[in-house]
Amino acid sequence: MKPYSRAERISGEIQYAITELLSKKMQDPRIEMVTISGVNLSSDLRVADVYIAVFGDKKRIKDALNGFKKSKGFIKKSIAPKLGLKYMPELRFFHDDTFDKAAKMDALIKSASTGQSDEQDS
Repeated sequence: MKPYSRAERISGEIQYAITELLSKKMQDPRIEMVTISGVNLSSDLRVADVYIAVFGDKKRIKDALNGFKKSKGFIKKSIAPKLGLKYMPELRFFHDDTFDKAAKMDALIKSASTGQSDEQDS
């Protein structure tokens, strides 16, 4: 038995292909400084949920998502030959807020540990 499914392998290929495309060919200012944090492909290989990490405020996130939605056709056309699939999956773009949540947790931990050391000094 294979350690991972075909959908997982192709998800990685899609993520790599889009990342490479972003760094070399796409010049839309709305999607600068955006990271593809993950791709989840349905088991029938028809729908790919692409998660993007954007550093900035809500307007920056919304602009980046709109940029990807407008560029969806170009992205599909550019990466399809690299994947070698019979059908190119439908791409859906979502904001990945994992990094934002991690930063908030880190700040909470730091503030909690600073608060403890202040109480111990008294």
